[in-house]
Amino acid sequence: MSQARLMDGTGLARRIVDETAKRAADLTERTGVAPCLATVLVGEDPASVTYVRMKQNRSRKAGIESRHVALPAGTTTDELIGTLTELSADPTVHGILLQHPMGHHIDERAAFEAIAPEKDVDGVTLASFSAMSFGLPGFASCTPGGIMRLLDEYDVDPAGKRAVVVGRSAILGKPVGMLLLGRDATVTYCHSRTADLSAIVREADIVVAAVGRPRLIRGEDIKPGAVVVDAGYNPGNIGDVDFDSARERASLITPVPGGVGPMTIATLLAQTVEAATRQTGA
Repeated sequence: MSQARLMDGTGLARRIVDETAKRAADLTERTGVAPCLATVLVGEDPASVTYVRMKQNRSRKAGIESRHVALPAGTTTDELIGTLTELSADPTVHGILLQHPMGHHIDERAAFEAIAPEKDVDGVTLASFSAMSFGLPGFASCTPGGIMRLLDEYDVDPAGKRAVVVGRSAILGKPVGMLLLGRDATVTYCHSRTADLSAIVREADIVVAAVGRPRLIRGEDIKPGAVVVDAGYNPGNIGDVDFDSARERASLITPVPGGVGPMTIATLLAQTVEAATRQTGA
């Protein structure tokens, strides 16, 4: 069997951002309103600072204004909720991104729920998860939304397929399973306590690895011809899938980096422009 084709998230993300920039420019020309994304960061975690700066740069390239709110590490949950409530009420802000992790002293769920659903362009609120689960209008969690767009780009129809999601986080594992279920896949969730994980993964037509454990999924675990989406990112640019061995058995596979990661940011920007369009009634 030949090696799997690479699913090029970088190239697709670039096209999505170009399309998003055109939509943003058109909206600004028609309404005089530029889409605005507010980013909120608690503390100065180096990785988070770098990630937020990258999102701001990408936003500007896409014609989206960026407003950054930097809060001290000692910010309380109530103070953070106050900031998010103010941004939710601000008509000049169309999307809100709360960078996580935020520190163990903060009630992360309470903070997320302070974001107005119509501005939840990162897809982190209960309202957004409900919309994903029930197939209602709303914003997808960005990484799962990007994964679905990537599957579509490579003509992978989940209908009737056995999909195994390894990971159950609130913003990745759980929602991507719901989105796959909504597209008529038969979905199995696995996690750190799953017995005989390899046996379950071997039955999958589509594998989504999102558990945060380097090279957990090995090539011998992959069903020949399966589609492998590696949403894991570990130090050293290592994914949750052992790429070299998995590529020998899969039909399609995402690289790390260059697969799912670029799609996450592209989805965030596209949803910000969509939010601005809805809010301006344009």
